[in-house]
Amino acid sequence: MKNVQISQELFIALMRYFLLEQEEIYPEIKKGLEKKLDALVMRELYTKYKTAPSEEEREKARREYLDKRGVPESFRW
Repeated sequence: MKNVQISQELFIALMRYFLLEQEEIYPEIKKGLEKKLDALVMRELYTKYKTAPSEEEREKARREYLDKRGVPESFRW
């Protein structure tokens, strides 16, 4: 299993939520975790694109990465 790093702000918010039971910071935690998950997904797609064994798989992964990134078709090469 891999390790994942989070920002100090998110860590402190998680500590406040779970240890001090400050439930009002839940939206902040949710937003931070969603941002981190998006970053993990983008990194996984990029890695898949760069390490794909065949040209077809590489192109498919590249398109998937650019679609997720929001790059318009007219801007791609």
